[in-house]
Amino acid sequence: MTVVKDEPGGGSAEEDMREAYVPSQRRIERERYKRTRSRRATAIAALSTLVTGVVLYLVVVNAPGWPRTKETFFNAQYAREAFPKVLEGLWLNVRLLLICGVAVLVLGMLIAVARTLRGPVFFPLRALAAAYTDFFRGLPLIINLMIVVLGVPALRLQGVTVDPILLGGTALTLTYSAYVAEVFRAGIESIHPSQRAAARSLGLTNRQALRFVVLPQAVRRQVPPLLNDLVSLQKDTGLVSIGGAVDAVRAADIIVGRSLNYTPYIVAGLVFVALTIPMTRFTDWVTARMDRQRAQGGTI
Repeated sequence: MTVVKDEPGGGSAEEDMREAYVPSQRRIERERYKRTRSRRATAIAALSTLVTGVVLYLVVVNAPGWPRTKETFFNAQYAREAFPKVLEGLWLNVRLLLICGVAVLVLGMLIAVARTLRGPVFFPLRALAAAYTDFFRGLPLIINLMIVVLGVPALRLQGVTVDPILLGGTALTLTYSAYVAEVFRAGIESIHPSQRAAARSLGLTNRQALRFVVLPQAVRRQVPPLLNDLVSLQKDTGLVSIGGAVDAVRAADIIVGRSLNYTPYIVAGLVFVALTIPMTRFTDWVTARMDRQRAQGGTI
């Protein structure tokens, strides 16, 4: 590294040093080698991907049942017919995700806090919270939806809605809040007791220590699994169609029932995949970022 001294008065010393920095020849060669190796690896990966794609295409197209499979599952005419209707129904799935996601986070947090309350006086509350999580985590979601969406209207109770959208959202919230509650509880219990003791020594009450010290750290640690649960919730919103709600899945099912062609199901599935992939990649990015932060913190 060569440093060239400039005349004073042109800025701070740090800026002068940064502007005067000239990389050595060895460093320039090292950077050039890294760029060359990166371009080579990218070219090899692209060529390998292209060859693999061509081989898979030839294998699929030349398979004995491909013409019939293409007509049944990949018909362009039915795909064009189904796509706008599936997109229209997808708006219901998105709304369910947003509303149920908020409800799940709030209810899950309350259940997790109830399970971590200390003292014998809170035992009934802890027992009820534990029973709730055990029951709804063990109950299959499809059965829960059938009980709530199909069974509740059969009771004909006055003042109880029979809207399949509201009932389906309620069933999703009941099931997913049990899973999210366990995620929050794991985060709360991962906080070392010294954090709470330090907060108490500063004059905070137990409630204040939980709110200002324990919960912020617990939630921050559990962001990746919480995002994974939201990704699963986004996919399972399609199950509300069992009650007749016209979402993306039901819109595809209507066309399939009329045409006996299953291309609309493929269209609906691809739409859900396109909606899920960005959330999944965002979850991976958050997880990697938090791992890097923990690794840097561990070395300090």
